[in-house]
Amino acid sequence: MAFSTTAHASHSGLSTNSKLAGWTQLTQTAVVGRSSSRSVAWRRRSSCPYRASAASTFDFTQGVTQVQPAQELRPSVASYDFLVVGSGIAGLSYALKVAEYGSVAVVTKEQADEGCTAYAQGGISAVLDVSDSVENHVHDTLRAGAYLNSVEAVEAVCREGPGAVLELVEMGANFTKGPKGDLHLTREGGHSHRRVVHAADLTGKEVERALLAAAHRHPNISILEHHLAVDLVCDRVAGAKHCLGLDVLDTHSYQMQRLVAPVTMLASGGAGQVYPNTTNPHVTTGDGIAMAYRAKAVMADMEFIQFHPTGFFQGARAQGQTFLISEAVRGEGGLLYNLDGRRFMSKYDDRLELAPRDVVARSIHDQMMTRGESHVMLDISHCPRDLVTSHFPNILARCASHGVDITREPIPVVPTQHYMCGGIQTGLLGDTGIAGLFACGEVACTGLHGANRLASNSLLEGLVFASRAVKPSVAHQEYALKHAGLALHHAALSADFTGASSATRLPEMVTKDIQQKRQQMTSLMWNAAGIVRHSKEMRSALHQLRDMYIDVRAMRQEFGIAPELQELLNLVTVGELIMASAFSRQESRGLHYNADFPQLAEHGASTVITDSFRRRHGVPSLIQGTPAPGISNLVPAPAGTVSVSEPNRRRRKNLSRNRDLTLTRAQQPHDGQA
Repeated sequence: MAFSTTAHASHSGLSTNSKLAGWTQLTQTAVVGRSSSRSVAWRRRSSCPYRASAASTFDFTQGVTQVQPAQELRPSVASYDFLVVGSGIAGLSYALKVAEYGSVAVVTKEQADEGCTAYAQGGISAVLDVSDSVENHVHDTLRAGAYLNSVEAVEAVCREGPGAVLELVEMGANFTKGPKGDLHLTREGGHSHRRVVHAADLTGKEVERALLAAAHRHPNISILEHHLAVDLVCDRVAGAKHCLGLDVLDTHSYQMQRLVAPVTMLASGGAGQVYPNTTNPHVTTGDGIAMAYRAKAVMADMEFIQFHPTGFFQGARAQGQTFLISEAVRGEGGLLYNLDGRRFMSKYDDRLELAPRDVVARSIHDQMMTRGESHVMLDISHCPRDLVTSHFPNILARCASHGVDITREPIPVVPTQHYMCGGIQTGLLGDTGIAGLFACGEVACTGLHGANRLASNSLLEGLVFASRAVKPSVAHQEYALKHAGLALHHAALSADFTGASSATRLPEMVTKDIQQKRQQMTSLMWNAAGIVRHSKEMRSALHQLRDMYIDVRAMRQEFGIAPELQELLNLVTVGELIMASAFSRQESRGLHYNADFPQLAEHGASTVITDSFRRRHGVPSLIQGTPAPGISNLVPAPAGTVSVSEPNRRRRKNLSRNRDLTLTRAQQPHDGQA
C-alpha cells in the first residue's frame, strides 16, 4: 500500500572499519554479543542483567561486548538480540527459547496476558493416546482444510506436537487429568479421536499463566507492556532486504521508541476486530499483518476467515467481543436445535454436530437465513451434571451471568468471527522472505490450516513453529552481528520521530470520526466477506475499502501516530487484503463460500498477494498458475497484482472435484471441502 514501511537511506558512506564506540550513547538496553564458537552454557553464565546501571559498547564486526558504566542515553533507541511482537503462546514460547542465546524484548500493546491465547477455551490437539496415531491427526487436518494444506507443514506439526505439549507440562501447565492421573483428552469437531489436551474450559488462560511465569523468571527477557508496534525498520544489506528492528509507541507516555535487533519475530495474532462480532479481544487489530505487508512481505490465503459456529448470542444488535461456547461442548455431546426444537445437522453432514467448523457455521447460517431466525440453540443439559460442571465451569458461570443455566436449558448461539487461517506466508521454519523477520501463530500462514482450521490446532501451531524458528533465528542473529552491523548502527542513528512519525493525542472530533469509520468498515466486512459471499458485493466493498484507506492514510499523515488511528489503518489494510483475496477466489472451498461460484475448482490453489496492489485500477488482476512452493522459491507476480498460485507442495487429491457446494446433504462433499 502507499504508506510504506519505515526505511532509511543507504549507509554505504559509513566506513566499514567503524568501531561502534558510540553505541553506548544510543541504547537503553544492551545488546549481547558473543563468539559463535562459545557454548550455550557460557552464554548463559555471561549474560548480564540488563539494568540501567550498565550499558554495552558493541563491536559488530567482532561480536564482542564490553560492559561500561552507564552514560546519558538517548531515550528514543534501545537494542536487543531478539524482538518479539506479541505475548501469547507463540511469542512467549519463542522468547523463552531464544533467551538462551541473548537479550529479548517482548512487545505487547496491553497487559501481557491480554490476547487471544488467554481466551482460548477448548485445548491443544496432540496424539497422546495409543489408540490414536500421527497419521490420523494428519488425515483429519487435511480433510478439514479442504486439502489446500501444505502436507509438509501438517506432518511436521502433528509429529512434533506431542513433545511440545509435554514441554508445557514440564513448565508447570496444569491440564485436566483423567481418573488414572494421565492427561484427560476430549474430542472436538473434525477429529476422529480424542486428542485434545485441556485445562477444563480455560486452557488458554492456564497456558498463558505458565508461559508468563517462566518469562518473568528469565533474566534475559524484558516484557514491554502497553507498547504498540507501529512499523518495521528495514534496509538492504548486501543486496537483500533485512529487518533491523521496530518502531513502537508507549501508549502510556505517548513516546515513540526505536527497538533495534538483528531478529524480529511477529507473533501478534490475527485481526478479529475487522468484523463487528468476534471472539477475539479488542487488541486483535491485525498490526503484525499490516506491518509486514507494508514491508512487502508475501500474504497468503487471506480470504479464509473462520467463523466459530457457537458464539454466545447476546442480542441482534450486540457488537464487539463475543463469549465463545467451546467446540468441546459439542465434543462432549452437545446438540444443535433450531428455534422449533428440531435438530438440523443431519440435513448438512453425516458427522452431524462434529463436522468441521466451516460446515457447522454455514449450516447454522442457512437455518437462520431460511427460517428468519436470529440464532439457534446448543443443548448439553441432557449430559450428566457432573460432566458439565467439571468440564465447563467457565462457560457455566458466564452463561449463568446472562440468566442461562446450561445444566437445565439450551444455550443461544450464533456464528462469530474467530480465527484467520491466512496471513504472512512463511516457510517451515517461520521465515518470511525478509532476512531477520520471522512469523508464527495466527499472524502467519504456514500452510497448516489450508482452507479451514481443525479445532485446537491453533495453539499447537504456535508451539511447534515457535520452536522451529529458534535455530534459524539464532543463526541469523550471529550472521547479522558480523555482516549487518553497519545497517543496525544506521537504523539506530536514523530514528526520527518528528512530523507524521511523532506521537499525538487526537482531538475528540477526530476520535469520533475514527469510531464511525471503524463501524462502517466492520459492517462492510460482515456484509461482503461474511459466511456467505457474493462477487458483486465484494467488488463494491473493495472499492469502498480502497477509498477508506486513502482517507485514513491522509489522517495518519496529518495527525501523526495515535493508537486509535494506527489500529484503524491496520484494520483497513487487513480488510482490503481479505476482500481482494476473497474476490479473487472464483470457487467455494473451506471457509470461503461464494454463492456465485458454489463449485469446488478441480485444482486447489492458494491466493498469494506478492506486492501492493494498485487502487486506482480497482480490482486487481489475476495471474493463474504462479508457482509458490514456499518463500525461498516464490515466483513473484507483477507489481500491483493478486495472484492465485498453485503451490508446488505434496497434496492429497481432492476427493470431490467439481461438486456443487450448496448446503444440502445430497450435494455437499463429505471430505472437508464444504
